[in-house]
Amino acid sequence: MCGRFNLIATPDEIIRHFQLQKLPPYQSSYNITPAQKILNIVELENKSLKAVNLFWGLVPSWSKDSKNSHHLINARAETVSEKPSFRAAFHKRRCLIVASGFYEWAKQESGKQAFHIHRQDQQPFAFAGLWEHWQYEQDTLYSCTIITTQATHIMQPIHERMPVIIPPDCYRQWLDKSADESLALPLLNNQAYAQMAATPVSDWVNNPRHDDERCLQ
Repeated sequence: MCGRFNLIATPDEIIRHFQLQKLPPYQSSYNITPAQKILNIVELENKSLKAVNLFWGLVPSWSKDSKNSHHLINARAETVSEKPSFRAAFHKRRCLIVASGFYEWAKQESGKQAFHIHRQDQQPFAFAGLWEHWQYEQDTLYSCTIITTQATHIMQPIHERMPVIIPPDCYRQWLDKSADESLALPLLNNQAYAQMAATPVSDWVNNPRHDDERCLQ
């Protein structure tokens, strides 16, 4: 799964990497947890890209309430096109979730060791995500989830699951609402992990209330 990540890239780095015109006000953080607003890239009807803040914890449009969203922080790549909670979003509401890195914990004899997984060049990247629009009477919520898959050889020593990372040259293909979803499925194979590194960090990051550079030390 992916339950903790960070975004410490500068606005200029994000704008340049994703070829955006501007960014909304967003929360830079060393330790992002579910139920926060996180930065997403979505495709508009005119094919332009827009950065938006979405609630991390997807609420399906048909849900009776929005209280159980923490259960849907991740969607499994193996079933994302079939499960009722994600099927409609996978068809036409795919998004990119902006990150600088994510955290995972490996079980060791001495306890759990936290790792920070990041690009080797320290540049921002994007998780494969889905977004959804939920509304009931006067209440509206825009939410998202991170797609995960089985670990590759890079992640297997740390954890059995990992988030899907979309390579930059596939951003448009992933976001394209008009494209058949069969074209999006091959993008879940995580070839982008060839550019990633896993760095052990201290247990400071274990506490979700800790949000400073010590999370990476």
